[in-house]
Amino acid sequence: MSDKKFTVLDLLDLDLKGYDSLNLHCIAGRSGLSRMLTVPDINRPGLALSGFYESFAYKRVQLFGRGEYAYLQKLYNENDIYTIEKFFSYEIPCAVFTHSITPDERFLMYGESSGCAILQTDLESSEFSQRLLRVFGNIFAPRKTVHGVLVEVYGIGILLIGDSGVGKSETALELIERGHRLVADDTVEMRCVNGNTILARGANKMISHHMEIRGLGIINISQLYGVGAIREQKEIQLVVKLETWDQNKIYDRLGTEKITTDLLGVKIPLIEVPVKPGRNLPIIIEAAAMNERLKSMGYFSAREFNQNVLKWIETGEAAANYYTSDDTY
Repeated sequence: MSDKKFTVLDLLDLDLKGYDSLNLHCIAGRSGLSRMLTVPDINRPGLALSGFYESFAYKRVQLFGRGEYAYLQKLYNENDIYTIEKFFSYEIPCAVFTHSITPDERFLMYGESSGCAILQTDLESSEFSQRLLRVFGNIFAPRKTVHGVLVEVYGIGILLIGDSGVGKSETALELIERGHRLVADDTVEMRCVNGNTILARGANKMISHHMEIRGLGIINISQLYGVGAIREQKEIQLVVKLETWDQNKIYDRLGTEKITTDLLGVKIPLIEVPVKPGRNLPIIIEAAAMNERLKSMGYFSAREFNQNVLKWIETGEAAANYYTSDDTY
């Protein structure tokens, strides 16, 4: 069960377009639009209507397709309305009729009297279920806001993190200049989708494509570089931590060990990049993005290098380079 505050009215007010649209409208029980949706799932109430109310998942959205509607008509024809009355005795968030089905007037009256919103859509039951579950997956996904810059480099979503003033925005600006895209600057909102994917976007849609460059001020990336330089959201596939160069710290020079960081329970590859004058950070990040793409295709250059070195040692060529015929063992 989720504790996110999301009502039936919020569901109706979602600005969904194309293949995401639910095509919902309320036909009865408008007083129930303020009811909370706490369980992001759907229930087909066939068993409940037949009189079996044990384990009735009443906190879910109740979906009525052609089969459920036909059974309702059978109950009305037989004047067997006890199970319908019991159905509305539960605090159901809402009932949805698919295929543009309009239920019997008596069913609508039960919805009005019990304060349960009765909704209608022209979608088929299976299609509506897929779309609604996709919407729920987005709405109820675990979320977290972090300080950083999110860019897309060669198709890889890279989250730049680090202390304030280390150069995250300046690095992102140079990447945009080189043809890559900005997703969000300063505050990045992440959400975990399907349990293994981290999608992220700007925490504030109005300012997410603006950047603060010290000494220059606030700039609008879409106005300066065009709409091709921005993107609304992107999956985080790599985290790059920028930190001031510490001569006492030993940095990874081979990359054979996979370092990850935890984002909402998902392990994301992490690269630590020391910052000091003269280092071309955008080129380093571009190389990291391309290397990450190679890894996703099954090619791990650091491991291959390590294997080649081991093979070289095994052949004896390494010893020949270090020892002469005059050396004794």
